[in-house]
Amino acid sequence: QVQLVESGGGLVQAGGSLRLSCAASGRTFSSYTMGWFRQAPGKGREFVAAIREIGDSTYYGVSVKGRFTIARDNAKNTVYLQMNSLKPEDTGVYSCAAAQSDYLPRGVAAASNGGAYDYWGQGTQVTVSS
Repeated sequence: QVQLVESGGGLVQAGGSLRLSCAASGRTFSSYTMGWFRQAPGKGREFVAAIREIGDSTYYGVSVKGRFTIARDNAKNTVYLQMNSLKPEDTGVYSCAAAQSDYLPRGVAAASNGGAYDYWGQGTQVTVSS
């Protein structure tokens, strides 16, 4: 089984930056596609970013593209989300997720579908004040 633990959330003013981390257990981390999702109060889960297991192909949600960057360090079993130019609309609980890449088609359509992910972390709160 894969366990995911997020960290790095907190309170930041609009225009500021935060860096989230997701530490994963297991010996096969490098074979998983990793994603970040978020959920604001009263709203559904929203895709933020994802990174594939081969070639470090990345995908981003429309609302964060150009401001957020996803990266992974397979030697440390960790995926990161660098968030810059934060807005109050970015407030929410951020969760990381892992998908078995052998059964995940290429492209943003598959990577942005939360139903494709097999493992989820508990989430970390991000609050952006105006």
